[in-house]
This record gives sequence, C-alpha cells and structure tokens, in this order.
Amino acid sequence: MIVYQSNKGKFLDDVLTNDIENIVLNNIKTKLNRGVSVSEIKSWAVSLSFMDRIMRDPEIPEGCGIAIEYQIPQTGKRIDFIITGQGEKRNDCAILIELKQWSEAKLTSKDSIVETYVGGRMGEHPHPSYQAWSYATLLQGFNEVVYTENIELHPCAYLHNYVDDDVIKNEFYSEYIIKAPIFLKSDAVKLRDFIKKYVKYGDGTNIVYRIENGKIRPSKMLADSIGKMIKGNDEFVMIDDQKVVFENAKALAKQASQGNKQVLIVQGGPGTGKSVVAVNLLVALTKLGLLVQYVSKNAAPRAVYEARLTGSIKPSVVRNLFKGSGSFIDINKNEFDALIVDEAHRLNKFSGLFGNLGENQVKEIINAAKFSVFFLDEDQRVTLKDIGQKNEIEHWADIAGATVTELDLTSQFRCNGSDGYLAWLDNILQIRQTENDDLDNINYEFTVVDTPAELRNIIVDKNKTNNRSRIVAGYCWTWPSRKNPNAYDIEFPEFDFKMKWNLTEDSSTWIIAPNSVNEIGCIHTCQGLEVDYIGVIVGEDLIVRNGMVFTDESKRASSDSSVKGYKQLLKVDPVNTKKQLDLIIKNTYRTLMTRGMKGCYVYFVDKETATFFKSLIGK
Repeated sequence: MIVYQSNKGKFLDDVLTNDIENIVLNNIKTKLNRGVSVSEIKSWAVSLSFMDRIMRDPEIPEGCGIAIEYQIPQTGKRIDFIITGQGEKRNDCAILIELKQWSEAKLTSKDSIVETYVGGRMGEHPHPSYQAWSYATLLQGFNEVVYTENIELHPCAYLHNYVDDDVIKNEFYSEYIIKAPIFLKSDAVKLRDFIKKYVKYGDGTNIVYRIENGKIRPSKMLADSIGKMIKGNDEFVMIDDQKVVFENAKALAKQASQGNKQVLIVQGGPGTGKSVVAVNLLVALTKLGLLVQYVSKNAAPRAVYEARLTGSIKPSVVRNLFKGSGSFIDINKNEFDALIVDEAHRLNKFSGLFGNLGENQVKEIINAAKFSVFFLDEDQRVTLKDIGQKNEIEHWADIAGATVTELDLTSQFRCNGSDGYLAWLDNILQIRQTENDDLDNINYEFTVVDTPAELRNIIVDKNKTNNRSRIVAGYCWTWPSRKNPNAYDIEFPEFDFKMKWNLTEDSSTWIIAPNSVNEIGCIHTCQGLEVDYIGVIVGEDLIVRNGMVFTDESKRASSDSSVKGYKQLLKVDPVNTKKQLDLIIKNTYRTLMTRGMKGCYVYFVDKETATFFKSLIGK
C-alpha cells in the first residue's frame, strides 16, 4: 500500500504549500484507516522538507516517480521515501531511502544494532543502513514483479540531523553501509549524486504501481538457497512419524484455499521433533512457491534456526521467513498461504511490548493464512500469559470456518530417545502419575551435584567437545548485570560461584554462541532448543518436603514476567490461580531438565530437595 504517490514536480509543489505532512496524514487515514502520532506528523514535515531540497537538483529528472510511506505487504513496515526512474540503459530502478531524525547514537557489540533516542527514551534499534537494506531484501525475495522484471533496488539512509562521528559510520557496521550507504547532515550533495547515479530518466513504466500490485511470492533464488542450506544438514533430517506429519502438512497446504481454510494441530512432547518438522515444512512450502512464514512467540528459536539455516549468525534474506507471533494484527484475511507456528503453547492473547495490541494471537494467525499449523506441547506452558492450548486453537478455527486436523509426534529423539526419563520426570515432579519410579534401565545420564561450582565445571568440561553444553536456571534471581556490567546475577559466595544471565550479549542465539557456556540461560532462551548436556540450577521456588513437591511463586525474581500479576489473580481466584502457578513452575523445570539430549546435571539450592532426588537415583 502506497500512502502518497506522485512525480517529482507534484511532490515539490506539495512541499511548497507547507502542507505536505497533512497531505500524507489524510492519505493514511483514507488508505490505511488509521491515524498516527503527533511526533510522526512533525517528522514528515521536517524530513520531507529536506528531501525537497535534495530533489530540486535539475539533473534529477522531472518525471521520476515519488512514493512516500510504502507499506511492505505482510508487514507493518513502511519504506519512507522511494524514487523511481530509469538508468543509463533504460533499466527500471527504485531508490529506497530510510529517513531518520537522529542526531546521536551509541555503538553496541550486537550485529547491526545501535542505541539511540526514539520516542523520548534510549533503546536498541537497527542501524539505518541495515534497515534500508533489509527492506530492499524483502522486496527482492518476495515481490514477484521485482525479481521477475529485474527492477533494480538501491537502498540508502539519510540522517539529515546527524553530524558525523565515530559511531554511525563505524567499521563495525560496514557490512550494511556498503549495501545501503548512509548520508548524514553534511552529505546532501553526496545523496544527490547517489540518486543521479541510478536515475537518469523519468519513470515511464509506472514502477511503484507495478511493485505495489505485484504478487507476493518467494523468489526461486530464495527457495533454491534455503533448499541447499537444509539439504544434508543432519539437524533437519526427519525420521518416522516426523515424516508422516510433514507429508500430511504439505498435502493440507496444497489443498487449502480462501474457501477451504485448513488448520493442523500437531502435539508432541520434548524431543519429538516438532521444530525439525516445522523448519522442513518452511523450506518445502517455500520451494512450492507458497507464501509461508515460521512463527514463534520467543525470539530464541527463530534466531537459532535462522542461524543454522544460513550457516552464520549474520542476518540474511532468510530472516524474512521468521516472524514473531504478534506480527499478524493488521494482516488481511488469508494473505499468507501458510503459517507454521512452533512452540504454539507459548502464544499470548495480546501482542506488543506492553501487551496492549491485537485481540488474540491464535485468532489472528488463523485469520491471516489459508493453512496454519500449530506445533504444541501443553506441558511446556510456562507463563500465566500462555494461551496456546488445543481447545483455544479449535475454538478460533471453528469461528473461521476452518477444517481441523490433529496429528501426534511420539518418537523420542531427545534424552537419548528415552521416553522413560520423561515419564520419570513427570512422576517425580508430581506433574502426572506414571509407573516410572526410578531410572533403572534408562539410558540417560541424570546426576544431582553438591555445589553450583561442580555443576559449572562439569558443563564447561563437556562443552569443550563440540560447544553443545549449557547451564540454565529457574527465574529466581534478578538481573543487576543488565545495568551494571561488573555485577553478577546468580551468586553463591560459599561455593566461590558467580555467573551472569545470558540476556545481554548473545541474547536469542545464546544457546549456540561461542563462549556462552560462561553465562546462565533461562527458560526464554532455551525453550524449543536442545544441547547435548544441560546443567540446571533449581531455585527455592521448587522444594520437596516429606516426599511432596511444593512450589512457591514468591521465590521467583521480581523481574520475572512469567508470573507477573499473580498476586491480584490470587485475590480474585485463589484456587485456580494457585494451580496455574504450581503447574507453571513445575513445567519450567521439566522443560529445563529436558533440554539435554545425552544428560542432565542438577544443583538444588534447597538441601532437603537435593537429598530427596539423590535418594531416588541411588546417589
């Protein structure tokens, strides 16, 4: 959707009226049926005046096209300013300009990320060159007109208030600055030259209109690329019932249509290969030319699978295939051919940083796709906000008139293929009663250690083999290192032990990042992922007394959002809320203790609990 479209001459006239911002605003209200903030209106007035000065160069063709606020399909992202025309050889081209009013920024150690003031507060944001390049990449990978009609895209960024420093053009960001040059306050002439380099003649072929009306389909180049990435990768080889679910899902995707919506619910416990099937399905449906995305609530699975597909943790075109579960609030009905929802038990009702957007993520996902598949394990619901249950999905599928199919993944590939260990864990945590009272004849290494230092030493030693061992903990410790890099989060002075949470440097890719064995992960950065050996620190939120397992939500850290609001809920409905809290804490540790494929080492802060678990395993 294009908010504003004209040629150079009309654009200059509209700016001259001193009313360009209201012209854009009225178009947004008319075309997008919504308003915008006062600050954004002011930003148009300022930034578009700067573009007016740039465009007044007589060597920039009068007939070149101008588009403002082009909303990229399937996203809430908008390209600020587009100039279209033809090059020296009469080739169609479009210059995509990301406009920023920034005047300062801070360097970070995270790829393509800077810190700057937006909306009156300091926060992390993509580098403008990365942002411009990623938008161009999205169009090149998914807009059929762009990749079949060879429309050249030339992205760049213009920060008209920014005085050059050692941050915004720092060598650290050079990879993206090369792909999308950045122009600052003193670079107006350079930006003009950049535009004139590519736009020699006016837009006689209505390029923006063609782009806007082009079908949204993955390019063959993109499909072939991710196909090669997954081929021969052992991490994505499907076995037994994984293949059965995969083929059924592919068949449902092919037969789905606007009048024949399909919903597939796939249930499977830890290690049954839900994510393996999900990634294979993403690749297969993309190769079929279907518009498909992999969806998850947590960023960690998306980041890790994206990195494994590309063979690098550097961002790439593949990133456009992975989306958060709150991305479908304003998406048109049936706009996607397929949405593949991994870890669907983690879906929330509302979206946005403050949980104030949208109506229901399950509803929005089903609405947005002709075919949606939900991979879930209800025993891995670990926050009060998790709503991804089978009956919730069935409810919204019924309202949407979708046909529901249910399949199961049962073959166990984690925990050395031991269903017995999982059943024992459920029994011992008193989640559900099973016949598995001990670990006899179970080929899985489960050990209770005496100190956190011993736990750390074991995991660090195991990790030396292939960087596939990590330490995790229940959320019973706050996060002082977030504001003070010299602080430690989890400390046991009596054992000479102190470590930090993982959430600062590596964040979502912590579980595969080099050296992250020296940091402690939480449920949010390991759920849906696996290692060879996992070390788990169990806090005082789970204890055993006289053979009974008790949970205490008050022992959770104040920074833990998974039980946020529980005190008020206890006042309203104490019985059901207590049941929910008990299950959330038990599910959290069940999930943490099933991340290891070969073994799990546990340190219990509470001594009686440690003694109880030791007695069960005869150690």
